[in-house]
Amino acid sequence: MTTRSLLLAAALAVASGLALAADETLIGGNVESLLAFARERHPEFAAMRAEADAAAERVAPAGALPDPSFRVELRDFTNEMSGGSPNLLPSRVGSTKYTLTQTLPWVGKRDLRRDAAAAGADAATQAARASWLELATQIKQVYAQHHVHLHTLRLMGENLDLLLRLADIAQTRYANGLAPQQDVLRALTERAMLQGDQAMFEGESAQSSARMRSLLGRPPNNVKLRPPEKLRPLPPSAALDFLALEARLLANNPQLAMAAARLTAADKGRELAYRNRYPDVMVGIAPIQSRTRVAEWELMVEVNIPLQQDSRRAQERESERMFEATRLRREATLNQALAELGEALAGLEAARRIETLQAAQLLPQAELSLQAALAGYETGKVEFAMVLEAQRQIRRARQDIVKARGDQQLRLADIERLIGEEL
Repeated sequence: MTTRSLLLAAALAVASGLALAADETLIGGNVESLLAFARERHPEFAAMRAEADAAAERVAPAGALPDPSFRVELRDFTNEMSGGSPNLLPSRVGSTKYTLTQTLPWVGKRDLRRDAAAAGADAATQAARASWLELATQIKQVYAQHHVHLHTLRLMGENLDLLLRLADIAQTRYANGLAPQQDVLRALTERAMLQGDQAMFEGESAQSSARMRSLLGRPPNNVKLRPPEKLRPLPPSAALDFLALEARLLANNPQLAMAAARLTAADKGRELAYRNRYPDVMVGIAPIQSRTRVAEWELMVEVNIPLQQDSRRAQERESERMFEATRLRREATLNQALAELGEALAGLEAARRIETLQAAQLLPQAELSLQAALAGYETGKVEFAMVLEAQRQIRRARQDIVKARGDQQLRLADIERLIGEEL
């Protein structure tokens, strides 16, 4: 193959690679882009929105009048009275009666049905909101956990390098007859144990990526997820006042709004059950055709008689019990939400204090301890076990800081789910 052919083939390969890369979509890196993608693509959330739209379409029919009915009666279609032959044409029978009837529910029933349907539509809308907040919370939490896994893996890589350095120091001292071989073996054993932990975190990181793709609605293969780059900033302490958050929870929590809508629907159902004590009315008008002309008109009024009192009293008691059950369920939802809010706030504050303590006190002390232990070991004044213990203290302190930051993100996501909005 000539040089020109090789250059042409290389150019085509590069162009093909660029075209392939152009077809790929990168999302992630920050939680906001993941939330935007899920809001547009997640099938379950789309289904909840469709159900809410369907519930909204039930409001107008619920308050509408029933369809009227039309009836045609052919009288003396055999024409025995006139001595003719049977016929089905209205102008060629004895007479034809056309009846148009319309049922009119008792005053207020249509309004109650419409109000109950509107409350049901509101409950469906709040259910869709709750579904989205639950999905958004899971995305935020999985993102934070994935960030913790990746950051922990980086720290483990640094610790493995440190253990390798300790093993080299121990090997040098052993070669010079200044330390037992046991020091080298302990350093290598510690490193092998840390590599096992590293493999476990790599598996958890891969699981977090798989969970994230599931939460995003299983995007196609050309959509690539970038690893988490940064965590969301935490709100100031003043924004985490319990009373202020409680007020926002009462105003915006979708579970409470859904319970309130259901309570309204139960109340309207209760009123409708009592309104069913009154009859519905049906009115009708009937022109009567004789041959080719309308000979007379009839007007009809029909009323259903509510005689089944035992049945109606049972329906009224049922509506009362349903209203009471819905009211109590709303109270239980409120109590549960406030308890979860208090728990999330306490967990966030505890994680923040742990991070401050580890970063400001324990980690600097552990670093100084490791430096002193290394210097003492190189001069033969400190046992190798003290060096390993100092290394473990640094590793625990750094991992605790990373874990505390992740826990704060988990608790923040829970708080935002409860108050129904971002902090």
